[in-house]
Amino acid sequence: MTLSHLFDLSFQTRSNRIALEFQGASFTFEQLDKRSNQLANLLLSRGLAKGDRLCVYLSNCVAMIDLYLACTKTGIIFVPINILYRDREITHILNDADPKALVTSATDITTTLPIWQPDELTTAAGEIISTRPFADLDGDTPAGIIYTSGTTGASKGAVLTHNNFIANALNLITCWQITETDRLLLGLPLFHVHALGNGLHCWLISGCTMRLLERFEHQKAAAEFLEFKPTVFFGVPTIYVRLLDLPMDAATAIGVGMRLFVSGSAPLPAQTHEDFRVKFGHTILERYGMSETLMNLSNPYTGERRAGSVGFALPGISVRLLNDQLAPVKDGDSGEVYLKGPNVFAGYWRRDDATKAAFVDGYFKTGDIASRSADGYYTLSGRRSDLIISGGFNIYPREIEEFLLEQPGVSEAAVAAQPDRVRGEVPVAYFVGTANAKDLEANCRQKLASFKIPRAFHCLDKLPRNAMGKIQKHLLPRT
Repeated sequence: MTLSHLFDLSFQTRSNRIALEFQGASFTFEQLDKRSNQLANLLLSRGLAKGDRLCVYLSNCVAMIDLYLACTKTGIIFVPINILYRDREITHILNDADPKALVTSATDITTTLPIWQPDELTTAAGEIISTRPFADLDGDTPAGIIYTSGTTGASKGAVLTHNNFIANALNLITCWQITETDRLLLGLPLFHVHALGNGLHCWLISGCTMRLLERFEHQKAAAEFLEFKPTVFFGVPTIYVRLLDLPMDAATAIGVGMRLFVSGSAPLPAQTHEDFRVKFGHTILERYGMSETLMNLSNPYTGERRAGSVGFALPGISVRLLNDQLAPVKDGDSGEVYLKGPNVFAGYWRRDDATKAAFVDGYFKTGDIASRSADGYYTLSGRRSDLIISGGFNIYPREIEEFLLEQPGVSEAAVAAQPDRVRGEVPVAYFVGTANAKDLEANCRQKLASFKIPRAFHCLDKLPRNAMGKIQKHLLPRT
């Protein structure tokens, strides 16, 4: 079975229902099916075939959904590119993915590839037959290549199959109780697995109605919520911090109609978790996923959604926490997360060496550090690459960051390593807000072990983040 078979649950049995709203226009499931059939036939007529790559560099739009659906129907591999990337990053992906064409509205990209404008494709596809083309596909057929953020080197393309996306979507629809009666407000970028893997697939398979935003804009957030009246919202921590700025009456009105707020793509501070519960009347459900694996763990829909935790392994997914000797750690101790399941990607595109290095005994080596409580909840400590070893002591930056975010006058915080002649490296703190650095240091000395106290506190106008809100610590100013 492929994605198209599951999408047909909506395309065929809910054909006349409003499926999508975007910038004042609405589309039924039948219209989306027809549009993507026409576009699929157009792509085939332009020489693309099963296994070819099509790069897409677009902001959220209906054409991007059409393109993805056309690719899933033909076996063409969909390769989205982060819209914030510029020449160097785009060129790397184009060279690595070796696509047949690039679809973009940008006019300043230099490449020898054919460049197709989305409006031109939509117009041309409108003249093509709307019969769905036949393609010999199965669950192991690659559906997309998602490029990692590349903070530790050139980004690698994670090959995700139809089965990967199917397993992920069915897990979320079941565990988060998403049905055709839901209304999904999606403002996350479709080039990322959070919106693509979770949002798009849960919407199309469940048959709910989705309003797609070109981007999340906090100035317009209240109006979007109050007009569309969603029941489900997928966000990242920075979005939830922004939503906390809304007036109390707007927050109350939004909370009344909502069923589920989900957060992911970066750690959700415990303070934000609690502040949101108080203001909106909802406990955010935090989960844990990766580009290579889609979703791995989730707090329960029914049951305790524990602040700071990412809950339990989703159905069919096995988790191991291992130390440096690849031995299991006991509950309460930290270990690296290893994963196995139908959600785990097929490998890195044309990187057999990297793929081989990423797996141990059939388990994917995530690079994330976590601990497990006695009652089964997993809590992430950070990336293995973020671990600070100072004078022989292990320091997990997230612990210090969480403490700093509890302090008055601190709206954002990050802790990173700085080389030190005596201790090897020491923690340094960066924060956004009105707090006084000396007060922060004094509070740390009262509550934290001496080796965890940041050696310096730097106030910044903003922290460097990627499009999904993850702090890019390699871009923090060095002292």
